Amino acid sequence: MDQNAPIFATLGCRLNAYETEAMKELAASAGVSDAVVVNTCAVTAEAVRKARQEIRKLRREHPTKKIIVTGCAAQTEPETFTKMDEVDFVIGNTEKMQPETWRSMAPDLIGLTEPVQVDDIMSVKETAGHLIDGFGTRARAYVQVQNGCDHRCTFCIIPYGRGNSRSVPAGVVVDQIKRLVDRGYNEVVLTGVDLTSWGADLPATPRLGDLVMRILKLVPDLQRLRISSIDSIEADDMLMQAIATEPRLMPHLHLSLQAGDNMILKRMKRRHLRDDAIKFCEEARRLRPDMTFGADIIAGFPTETEEMFLNSLKLVQECDLTWLHVFPYSPRKGTPAARMPAVDGNAIRDRAARLRAAGDAQVARHLAAQQGLQHRVLMENARMGRTAQFTEVLFDVDQPEGLIVDALVTGIAGHQLTARPL
Repeated sequence: MDQNAPIFATLGCRLNAYETEAMKELAASAGVSDAVVVNTCAVTAEAVRKARQEIRKLRREHPTKKIIVTGCAAQTEPETFTKMDEVDFVIGNTEKMQPETWRSMAPDLIGLTEPVQVDDIMSVKETAGHLIDGFGTRARAYVQVQNGCDHRCTFCIIPYGRGNSRSVPAGVVVDQIKRLVDRGYNEVVLTGVDLTSWGADLPATPRLGDLVMRILKLVPDLQRLRISSIDSIEADDMLMQAIATEPRLMPHLHLSLQAGDNMILKRMKRRHLRDDAIKFCEEARRLRPDMTFGADIIAGFPTETEEMFLNSLKLVQECDLTWLHVFPYSPRKGTPAARMPAVDGNAIRDRAARLRAAGDAQVARHLAAQQGLQHRVLMENARMGRTAQFTEVLFDVDQPEGLIVDALVTGIAGHQLTARPL
């Protein structure tokens, strides 16, 4: 390995990790060396604090290298990082995907480079040009099909880090997935910031379901297609048809629910009510009885009373959610929610703990129901793979990484299943 090659540190979401892979290619092509690149997250104030902490640690470890800070936190609050003595350059989310940015960081031009390159991301109209073949494990590849968000939830800073929603054309997506399948990938995951808004900015305004059906039709050798997080209120008829009729579309959906109380949902400026979430889950499970759901839920949103919180807690069972991502609310400067009356910090922590306990109980229930069943397991490494519902499965003997193994569930180990190959 080249000792002078750039070092990359990634914080935050899967999309950030995907874009780090793109930056590695861009930096290598431009001949960038002796640099540390920190791809930051801005989703919470805690995420920004962790970014600053990581930058200081990297400066101690690499005292002579240039530190380049990019990502959502760099986009939303560049001044925070400009003021840090450890930071040499601050690069916006648009700029980090442009070859000319990285060429300006090459050793022969670095003295001429502007230390801050962060433009108005709301003016960006397209996303594409950094499609990475094969990011992920050897088993699963991730394909970014959308970026940005047109919605303005009161707790969320991400639209100001990512810009407005824009889509990768279907033909570009299909061509990339064909290449991935040709390279041996058995599973592809479609990713984006607001995935169910895909297509709204494209000619004829196709919907996510149209893209899913097109991929499955035009890439017949693709074994598994997954969808990452979706906004259930935006699920279109074609997507529901795909859930009902396409076994290669995996029966696992991660839902952006955020709360289960109607007043809190309105104050969050969400576009659904609790009954909408319940009806969606009931319909998806009617169409696909083996469907499992994950969900994001925020504990302690401003003005949340105990009664309001109990509505979120009850939603876990009413929607039969399995995989919970629980976020204790923390105010994000620049968002409307940060100006709302706050919930006591101890109450927030208690509610988050109760939600996580409910999630643990749901996982245990799901695992118990798998006893003695057969599953097709995609191996992520020699001893661990995942079912179609994204449940982790452990094996006692090595299996071929990247292949799909028929297995019989034999037991439970923590939050994982144990199994033997058939």
